[in-house]
Amino acid sequence: MATATTEFIATGRRKTAVARVRLTPGVGKLFVNGKEFSVYFADESLRSYIEQPLELVNAKDQFDIQARLDGGGIAGQAGALRHGISRALVEANSENRDILKGNGCLTRDGRMKERKKPGQPGARKRFQFSKR
Repeated sequence: MATATTEFIATGRRKTAVARVRLTPGVGKLFVNGKEFSVYFADESLRSYIEQPLELVNAKDQFDIQARLDGGGIAGQAGALRHGISRALVEANSENRDILKGNGCLTRDGRMKERKKPGQPGARKRFQFSKR
């Protein structure tokens, strides 16, 4: 299962958020930016979204996870953390790849905010047209 190292490091990204994830064998503790996981992510739906890869491969109580999150908002950070955990699980055991890939956990969600264009108030919005 494990290679010479017992620590697995991976990077996950979503929007402008970046998650650096460190997986070590343990009892299932999860820390984000030095805080308890449930304190950092107060929303239950985001917590279950993040924990999905661990539940898919039945590894929730096998690893301790320390994550460093930068950039973006809370939803972008949640997506980045999920992506990073998935990549680390594949690094830990390559048999996890098919399960995680089939459930979309390894796909980097590339949707970003569209840039504002010059001469208009937003990315798509136009100033009101006046014929006269």
